[in-house]
Amino acid sequence: MPRGTDGGAAEAGDADRGGLRGPAALVASVLDQAASGLTNVLVLVLAARVSTAAGFAEFSMVHLVFTVTLGFFMSYVGQALVLVREDREAACRPALAFTAPASLVCAALLAVTGLWTGGGTGRALAALGAVLPVVLLQDAARYCFSLLRRPHHALASDGLRLAATVGLLSAQPAGSGAARLILAWGAAALPSLAVAALLLGRVLRAPGGPGTGPGPGAYLRRGHLGQRFAVEFAVGNGSSQLAVLALGLFGAPLAVGALRGASALFGPLNVFLGAANAFGPPLLTRLGGGRAVTRATLLLGVALAAAGGAWAGLWLLLPDGWGHRVLGDTWPAVVALLPATGAQYLLMGFGVSALLTLRVLSPRRTLAVQVVFSLLSVALLFTGYALGGAAGAAWGLAAGSGLKAAASWLRVRGTVRPAP
Repeated sequence: MPRGTDGGAAEAGDADRGGLRGPAALVASVLDQAASGLTNVLVLVLAARVSTAAGFAEFSMVHLVFTVTLGFFMSYVGQALVLVREDREAACRPALAFTAPASLVCAALLAVTGLWTGGGTGRALAALGAVLPVVLLQDAARYCFSLLRRPHHALASDGLRLAATVGLLSAQPAGSGAARLILAWGAAALPSLAVAALLLGRVLRAPGGPGTGPGPGAYLRRGHLGQRFAVEFAVGNGSSQLAVLALGLFGAPLAVGALRGASALFGPLNVFLGAANAFGPPLLTRLGGGRAVTRATLLLGVALAAAGGAWAGLWLLLPDGWGHRVLGDTWPAVVALLPATGAQYLLMGFGVSALLTLRVLSPRRTLAVQVVFSLLSVALLFTGYALGGAAGAAWGLAAGSGLKAAASWLRVRGTVRPAP
């Protein structure tokens, strides 16, 4: 894209060079979100099926390390990237150029930590270090496709990764160790990264040249927008995930396996929650007034909560044999957590809808809620574990989600003033 064009010309250029707009872009985005979410669910399900309960606990802890690392990377790089309005092709180059060496540094740290730790968990951490650059670059490419309005290219890459993940993990023998499963999962991203590189290469070689735009050093400058997003991730999702990881490191790895197995069963709900956050703001801003937005998000919260409760009820009513087929030896520990996890997802539906309301009406009012109630959720997690083991930890997370939802809706109420 030639430099010096205005925003409208940039959008037209996107469309002319293969960008999607309108309903086609929305459908492709939803399908890509579904493919990515389903991959995350099936990784845990397939690993549980071929592992022992202890092996899945090790895998879960290391995969949780990846989840937190990915969250930080994509908050720092991806969320800032998709806000770019001009010179989109030029903005993708430094994002990818920063992700590559930064992921190698993280990979080296993981490998050294794994070799120093030793044992099954240490070997799995070293294996994660071996594949981390591949999976982080593949996810960074997804954000580039989003910025370039090419969700169909992201779908092609993520669809291939889904197929490769299912194929490689299903082919692993029963009793496979966590390190072997991590390597298979990481290798499944290689074809997807190759396709993403091919598709991005065509766009990034377009007019504008590799020398345009800021360099990767822009991501290290003070005040970079990604720093704020990384903090929000740390006090939001990151804090609870790190707390679960700490639970495993300090003596309860089987509890981590049970909690991760339970969350895997609710993977479809995570897709809905992610779609609400991704596609909700632009739709809600069209409604105009705060009261109209609040009514819409309250209905959304009821729908999400009902879906969470119904999904939990479905798993509780299914015969035990079905659960064993899905999660193998981990199922007995998981089924004991289903009431608490179902309650958590029911309450999360109301919490997500409330935070979505605030993000549209008053974005600056979300951070305080995230900080206070995410830390409270961590405290409730450990308190629950001390009182009732893994089931108590799950109920602690559910209580934290309920309190965050209540506080968020109270803040919405204070934001939306009654009509005179």
